[in-house]
Amino acid sequence: MQSKILSRRDLDFLLFEWLDVESLTTRKRFEDHSRETFSAALDTAEQVATDLFAPHNKKSDNNEPHFDGTTVTIIPEVKTALDAFAAAGLLAAGQDYEFDGMQLPSVMEKATVAWFTAANVATSAYIFLTVANANTLLKCATPRQVEQYVRPMFAGQFFGTMCLSEPQAGSSLSDITTRAEPDPVDGADGERQYRLTGNKMWISAGEHDLAGNIVHLVLAKIPGPDGRPIAGVKGISLFIVPKFVLDENGAPGEHNDVVLAGLNHKMGNRGTTNCLLNFGEGKYKPHGKAGAIGYLVGNVHQGLANMFHMMNEARIGVGLGAAVLGVTGYLHALDYARNRPQGRHPAEKDPVKPQVAIIGHTDVRRMLLAQKAYAEGALALVLYCARLVDEQRSAESDEARRHAGQLLDFLTPIAKSWPSQWCVEANSLAIQVHGGYGYTREYNVEQFYRDNRLNAIHEGTHGIHGLDLLGRKVSIQDGALFRAVSAEIGKTISNAREHGASAELQAYADELDAIWQRVATVTAALYAAGDMNKTLANASVYLEAVGHAVVAWIWLEQAMLAERQLTSAADTDQDFYRGKLQACRYFFKWELPKVGPQLALLASIDTTTLDMQDAWF
Repeated sequence: MQSKILSRRDLDFLLFEWLDVESLTTRKRFEDHSRETFSAALDTAEQVATDLFAPHNKKSDNNEPHFDGTTVTIIPEVKTALDAFAAAGLLAAGQDYEFDGMQLPSVMEKATVAWFTAANVATSAYIFLTVANANTLLKCATPRQVEQYVRPMFAGQFFGTMCLSEPQAGSSLSDITTRAEPDPVDGADGERQYRLTGNKMWISAGEHDLAGNIVHLVLAKIPGPDGRPIAGVKGISLFIVPKFVLDENGAPGEHNDVVLAGLNHKMGNRGTTNCLLNFGEGKYKPHGKAGAIGYLVGNVHQGLANMFHMMNEARIGVGLGAAVLGVTGYLHALDYARNRPQGRHPAEKDPVKPQVAIIGHTDVRRMLLAQKAYAEGALALVLYCARLVDEQRSAESDEARRHAGQLLDFLTPIAKSWPSQWCVEANSLAIQVHGGYGYTREYNVEQFYRDNRLNAIHEGTHGIHGLDLLGRKVSIQDGALFRAVSAEIGKTISNAREHGASAELQAYADELDAIWQRVATVTAALYAAGDMNKTLANASVYLEAVGHAVVAWIWLEQAMLAERQLTSAADTDQDFYRGKLQACRYFFKWELPKVGPQLALLASIDTTTLDMQDAWF
């Protein structure tokens, strides 16, 4: 029976047929691996996700964590699932052997994590944040900090968070007010301590008893010589602030001065604690003094740069989460449509004749095809980005690593935002396919929609990523990132024209070529406006238009491969490849044409939204 969490056949297609992850095993870091070990990791992920994560997805949504003023209570199935995940070694799946890791490529690590996020995004959030936290510390922490905090996180003994936002400063990090005062008392081995005071808001996984300690990575400002913090982002530093201060043996000891002020109640991800945390309010006095003990990570005033290690990884993770929630919603809708009889074909009026399954109705197939195009296109894009991470880290030449890095930098805002927009639309269509049952809590698809709606805000809104893409990524390095992506799209177009693709796919290649050339022309026109307020006024439209063009490219890549494979495919695979071709057809017929009017609007340097005044609303 086909899983309704993810399609293993589609994952195998993306990983082994399209992205050729087996070729990574020729590189020293991955030489112990093979297709068999990669498949075994996917098998383990599917089994644990199916047996322990999916069964309590609805229960944790209906019984969200609650706080009685002293203790946070979480349903026990969450800890059972997380303990099993850690016991399987999956927290360290991509890490070095010295951390008891598997040294899986990033693309395979993301593919295994996809099972858990699709099965239960709320429980998976604890994993996601812990791994991102540990990876950040690996890049910029001291060897002692790695031993004290990273190893226990990879073992599942500690969990991690990221503490950026504050009640008065959401995405505007330059306006944070949390302070870090140097502590006259040094920590163990002379490590310099700080005492933090302030408040952090929207801290996912910020309080629980699921692990022995919680490692908070906290952005704060150290006062300058005049006693005042340096204004702006330049004054931000990064600190480790554990829930429990470690004793001389490295075990959790005194409760740090970190206090849960309350839980936020989101529309989705309801099984994840989302917290307002107070640092340094004086409820606890570690080492006899108020103020949360923190340890500097990296250099003073380099906090935002260090935290961006975590944030960029998190953005790809958010895109992956959005994509797989779109996929699981699609698979649920597909199963429902195949098994729900209702109505008859327009040409069949005889009420005595049996009803048809609703998948027999053209409009239902339209909605299912749209879901397939959005969700499978998004998943392919995110796994492509994960494959770029592997190229950036392990390609044989400096030029190949540099090129992969440029592609990844350009595509990251798209990989975060495009799935977060269009896979929510896929979830909306999944509800529509279910009809009246779709918006009831007895069926899963309404929860997928609520869970996925958060991803448009997580790790930066569309507006922020639109500004990043148009305001920075297309112009930095004298346009080198844009040229790198243009070169890859150009290769696909040339391959379609020169290597035996069907006339239909060649026509799609021509359409993509014309659209991408138009993107380049419009980009230049926007920068020629001479006023960055006008250039960036409609940056979100630019993000959406470029995102659609990029996903069209990803679909053309999949379709060209499917067309080649179809000629020799077994009977059991024929339908799979034809489905890929039809989804590509849908995207080029129904979705890519939307880009033209958007580019026309951008080229006009329209100032409608820029000119609108507060008083006019």
